[in-house]
Order: sequence, then C-alpha cells, then structure tokens
Amino acid sequence: MFRTALRNVLAHKARLLMTVLAVMLGVAFVSGTLVFTDTLGNAYRKQSAKSYDNVAVAVTTHADQSDGRPGIDTKTLEKIRGLDGVAGATGRVSGFAGVADQDGKLIGNGWSNTGANFAPGKDGKDSAYTFTDGSGPVEDSQIALDEDSADKGKYRVGDTVRVATNGPAKDYTLSGVFTTEDGAVNAGGSLVLFNTAVSQKLYLKPGHFKDVTIAAAAGASDQKILDSVKPLLPKDAQAQTGKELADEQAREIEQGLSNLNTMLLAFAAIALFVGIFLIANTFTMLVAQRTRELALMRAVGASRRQVKRSVMLEALVVGTLASVIGFVLGIGLATALRSAMTSFGAKVPAGPLVISPTAVIAALAVGVLVTVLAAWLPARRAAKIPPVAAMGSAHLPATTKSLVVRNSIGSVIMLAGTGAILAGAAIGKDDGRMMIGGGAFLALIGIIVLIPLLSRPVIALARPLLHRVFGVSGKLAGQNAVRNPRRTGATASALSIGLTLVTGLTVIGVTLGQAIDKTTTDNIRADYMVTMAGGGGLDKSALTALEKAKGVSAVSPQQATSLQIKDEYHSVSAVTPGDVEKVFALQPVSGSMSTLGKGQIAVAEKTAKSNGWKAGDTLPVKFDARSEGGKTETRNLTVGAVYKDNEFLSPVLVSTSLIAPFETKPYILEIWVKTDGGASKANEQALVDALGNNPAMSIMDRQDIRNMFGGMINTMLNIMYGLLAMALIIAVLGVINTLAMSVFERQQEIGMLRAIGLDRRKVKRMIRLEAVVISLFGAVIGIGLGSFLAWALGETLKSEIPEYTLVVPWDRIGIFLLLAGVVGVLAAMWPARSAAKLNMLTAIKTE
Repeated sequence: MFRTALRNVLAHKARLLMTVLAVMLGVAFVSGTLVFTDTLGNAYRKQSAKSYDNVAVAVTTHADQSDGRPGIDTKTLEKIRGLDGVAGATGRVSGFAGVADQDGKLIGNGWSNTGANFAPGKDGKDSAYTFTDGSGPVEDSQIALDEDSADKGKYRVGDTVRVATNGPAKDYTLSGVFTTEDGAVNAGGSLVLFNTAVSQKLYLKPGHFKDVTIAAAAGASDQKILDSVKPLLPKDAQAQTGKELADEQAREIEQGLSNLNTMLLAFAAIALFVGIFLIANTFTMLVAQRTRELALMRAVGASRRQVKRSVMLEALVVGTLASVIGFVLGIGLATALRSAMTSFGAKVPAGPLVISPTAVIAALAVGVLVTVLAAWLPARRAAKIPPVAAMGSAHLPATTKSLVVRNSIGSVIMLAGTGAILAGAAIGKDDGRMMIGGGAFLALIGIIVLIPLLSRPVIALARPLLHRVFGVSGKLAGQNAVRNPRRTGATASALSIGLTLVTGLTVIGVTLGQAIDKTTTDNIRADYMVTMAGGGGLDKSALTALEKAKGVSAVSPQQATSLQIKDEYHSVSAVTPGDVEKVFALQPVSGSMSTLGKGQIAVAEKTAKSNGWKAGDTLPVKFDARSEGGKTETRNLTVGAVYKDNEFLSPVLVSTSLIAPFETKPYILEIWVKTDGGASKANEQALVDALGNNPAMSIMDRQDIRNMFGGMINTMLNIMYGLLAMALIIAVLGVINTLAMSVFERQQEIGMLRAIGLDRRKVKRMIRLEAVVISLFGAVIGIGLGSFLAWALGETLKSEIPEYTLVVPWDRIGIFLLLAGVVGVLAAMWPARSAAKLNMLTAIKTE
C-alpha cells in the first residue's frame, strides 16, 4: 500500500501543492519560533555568564536616598577588601542618565538609559569597560560614553555632551568611548560613566555605594568569601556568589523567553488549526475525484482497512515532505527575526544559531500529526466507498443521516458556547472572562460544524444581486458556491477563524482607545504634562522652574506616596492646593477641595464608600519616614472633601506641604501645567527653556497624551495582526486550493458551458465571483462572531474601565469585507485562468 500511496501522491502532486504549502507555513512558524527563542536564550545566557566571569561575590543593596537606605559606605568597602581571599572589591553607583544628540533629542529608549561610576583599579582601568578611544572620566566635568551612543550622537573624544539625570541637565566633556556587555546598552539604551564622586552625588550620597563586586584571589573559595562578607553588610543588603547570580539571570532569561515562546506558538497553533481545514478539504476532494479508482481497488480485493491506510499513507508522505521543507524555512525565519530585532534597535548578543533536537522533533511531529489527523475523516469516507461505485463516475454525496447528525451536534455545541459567553458577560471580571474564553472555543467549533448548513441561506441572499449585476456568470457562481455545502463551509471556515480573532481584537482595541481618549478629555484641564523619559521621578528643581516659567498660570505635581490611614495603607497623590483644580477636572461630591490648603485630605468617592468615610470625618494618619532626615508621626486629619474618582490621581489627595517634612526627596511622577492661552508652540518652548533644554524630560500636550495611550493600543493591534497573518495566508491558500480542484472536478461541465456559448471571459468571471462569494461568506461569519465576542468581553470590563462604551468600527469592518473580496479575486486568478484555457472538446470527454 505504501507504493500505491506514493504513486498517488506523485500523480496528484499539483493538487496537493496547497496542502504542502499550508503545512510548510505552519511548521515554519513553529520551528522558527523554537529556533529563534533557543538562539536568543543561548546568546543571553552566555552574555550573562561572561559578565560574572571575574565576580566571586556580588553585593546588592537597592539603596535609595529618598527612602533612607544609604547603601554601603567606604569604611565597609575597605573592610571587604581586607578579607582573606579577596583580590579586590569595586563599589558601584548607578541611576538614570540621558544623553542628548546634536539636535538635543534623547539617545536611546529612555527606560534603559543608565549612568554609572567609572571605578579604576591600581592600573587605572575598570575591568567592566574596554575603551576604544580616550580614557575614563577622572575630573568632575568629564564623562565617557558607550560606543553605540557615541556613534548615534556623532560624538568624538573632546566634544561637549549634554547629559540629564533626575536633576537639571548639564554639559560635560567626553573623555572616552568604550564597549561593554552591560544589559542596558544591549537593550537599546545608553550608558554614561561619571567619576565616582560625581556618581555618588547624583545617585546616592558621598562616600556610599549601591553595589559591590568582589574578585577572588587565586585558589580562594567563593563561598568562604561570601560567608565572610555577609556579617559586614547592612540589613537591606543581599550577597550572592557570581555563579548564583549568573544562574539566577539565566532562569529569568529562560522565563522571559518561555513567555515569548508560548505566545508565538499559540499563534502558530492557530495557523495550523486553519491549515487543518485546507488539508481535510484537499483529501476530501481527492477521494471524491477518485471514487471509481478506489472502488476498483475494492473490487479487486482491497479491504476497507487497506483503502483507509492508503489515504493515510498519502497524508503521511505529504506531511513529512512539507514538514522537512517547513523546518528549513523556519530556520531562515529565525535568522530573519534576529536580524529584524537588530534593525529595530535591540542589540542581540553574538552567538551561533541553535537548532536543538527538541525543535527538530517538535516541528516535524506537529506537521506530520496535523496532516494525518486532518486526512483521517476523508480516509474513513474513502474506506466506505462500495465496489459497485466502480461502474459509474458519480461522486458519492453525503447521506441525509450524516448531515442531520452533523447539524444536530453543531447546534448543541453552538448553543452551549453561546450560553457560556452570555453567562460570562453577566458574571464579569476574571471569572467571566475565563467562561467567555471557553464559550468562544465551543462557539467557534459549533460554527465550523454548522457552517455548511449556514452557507445556503446566507449565500442565497446574495444570489439575486449576482444574477442582476453579472448575468449568467453571476447566477452560475451563486449556484456553484452552494453546490457542495461541506466544501464551501470548510473553505469559508478557515477565513472565519482568522477574521473572528482579528475582528474581536479590533473592536476591543478601538473601544478601549475611545474610552481612554474620553477619560483623558474628561479628567484633564492642564495643557501639558511633564515626565521623565525613563519613567522615573522628577527632581523638585523641575517643579520650581516650571512655577517660574513665562505664561504658566497653574502648576501641580502628581507626587506619589502612601499613607497608613487607620490600619490600612492607601496610595496618595501630593498636589498643590488651588492649582490642582485648574489642572484636573475634580468634581466634589461633598465638602470643598479648598480644604487641602488647610492641611485636610480629599478622598475619591469609591474609596470613601468602601471605607465608610465622609466629609468631616477625622481619621488617624501615620506618616512614615521615607528619606534620611525624615520622621515618623501619626496625626488626626479631617476629610475635607469627597470627589468623583479621577483616573490620573490616587484615591487620596494631600497637600505637598503636608507631606514635605516626611519626604526630603519626593517622588514626583508628573508635573501638570496650565498656561495662558492654552497649548501653543510659544508656551511649549517657554517650558523647554525653563527646564534647561533637558533631553530626558518629556513635555506632552493633551493630544500627545491621547496619542500615547492610543499608540500603545494600535501597536498591540498591529503586532496581533502580524502574528495572525500566517493563519490568514493559509486561509487564502485554502480558497485557491478549493477553486483549483473544483475546476478540475468540473472540467466536463465547463466544457459544456463553453460549447453552448459561455465565452472565456464569462468563465473567468464565474470562477472569480464564486471565490468572492465564498470569501465574503467566511468574512461575514467571522466578523459576526468576532463582534459578539468583543461585546461579551467588553461587558466584563465595564466596571474596571471608566467611560467604557462598545464602539463598532464600521470603517475597519468595511475594510475587512473589502479585503475578503480582494482575497477572493486574487485567489481565483490561477483557477479562473485554468478554467478559461480548457479545450471544450477535451473537457466534454472528461469523466
């Protein structure tokens, strides 16, 4: 039977081409993902291990001057250096530092822009950095830059470079350029080196370090050094051996890549799931076209099992061939993904392409298994062909019993899925979303089972229009589209799955975007928001500068802190009384917001209700010391106002003057500014000038804020569209495959149509319209189900997202339908051309 199966594959290689392509693309997605993540993991693990090669013990303190953790002082560092087995100990200080390019714009992505100290040994070198030009900073006015940042900024040794930390920006002289394995640089950021004294002043306090790296003398035990170091450290410090740290980073890298791997494989699974319909359709049509051949095999003695085995062996051969080609293609995909990361600014460590046995086995097994499973039902049908069918050439239609059973099962599954979705929407929150996910899976399966039944009434709606507009070609196309509902359903299902996901994501994305946009419009009165590009806190000097800026009418910080009110800690925003009402739309429910200036507190409505507080209540509030020199104190404060919740503020508001004695270094997340005359180029420039042309500070007007949130949602949608593209490509291949095999199957019919007067142009139009009808049918089903799922998910989000109202993006849905029609036209090009070129006499003789 293997020789028979191989002969059949070779005989029908053109008709199996689309199946090979579908499996190949799915396997390429799987193998590319596995090879890509294995390669990245190997490169990052080696880089991590290399960075700890000469580290016996590393001490980490997470020191922060703002909360009273001073780190490790010089005296402790000297004690560490004097321990037995210690060859050297280097103190490190680090924090945010942004570098301006020649145009004053920030180099790097902001969140990974870092500043650190240059800590030379006795030889004048720092082992963490290799200088390619110049040397490390020695004077307070000098800095050194990583090579990539120097290239981006077009800086050379001796140039003046503007650098911003959390305080005002300052000009420094570039003393050197270096290379490094630092993670911040590899993540696309920049690294600025200051001398140790400047670093301590900027990030901590003189004579103190955040971290210490310890090198061991020859023959010394890392563990013994660790045991000796621990008693010398402050309570908040943590010490580990270099090997432990390298292993810990390796585990973190593994976890991060595992999450990426899971996400990519989930989309690969969707692509393969769509491919199942193409494969099943192909083998179903092949079996139907070979009815006489298979019946003859039965007539000459082949058993049902042998016939079934023959079809399954064909699937095995096709699956194996496609999987091998797909795996090779996947290796190329992994290489392309790695190159793409580099082109987008991520610095990927050098390393070989890793092709693990797991990747090979998994990719090949998935491809073969999907193909064989998809061919199982067609093989089962082939085994049921009776020998008497050899006397005719008619294809055996599905029995009435099989259609009734199929539709009954599909209806039950569909109803169960719909019920679960509606119940999940009613329950809401995480439990509801879980139920909707399960219901969505059942509903999708139900639709797939029922789609042949749906094809007749849905396509029937379009048939009169086809006939009126396109005449005979349109009428024939409408009839052909519903001639074999199972085939039409299987082809349309592939498109439906992809468009269900795309539509659902689009509706949710657009709705969330509009909800956020409305929240921004309703809650903000300020013209500008000032933040640090790195997402860190702003220095108090920025607030002082903005208060003095030309044209500014109101300024309030959003200073983040927390207070213990009664027995529970609450998030608190410290703001400027009077001005806060000018920059935010605060709506008092009771009391007055002016009481903030009298040392009272204001509470958001939801928080007040949940705690049973009201205006006029007196509450015990504990202030913790959050910085060196701060103090701890409990005061009884009055609730001066209850206001409607504002998404841009914490649920408790206090005056900055009230919190000042307890926080000598406040954590200011944002500064909100109202200007005379509203947002304008002149006002924005006044703010830029007031902040000293600081490249690390971002000034956004209200439209920029709306674009920021909307941009994040659009980016996520585009990523999802890209990941679903493979599934949609396979769905398109399914349409091409169905039409091509349908043309082959209907050669005699097409020949007769040509003989009675249907010219080539009309034959082409008939095939094209048939493809468009099938594509639009699949699109309508997918868009309908996707919109329903988006509505259900939206119901679970209403309580969590203010201003949430479902928005149906009719423009995008129109584009999806238009693209579905275009897909149909493009998919029909080859089959239509083949149909038009048929010799009518030869076609009429074909059985």
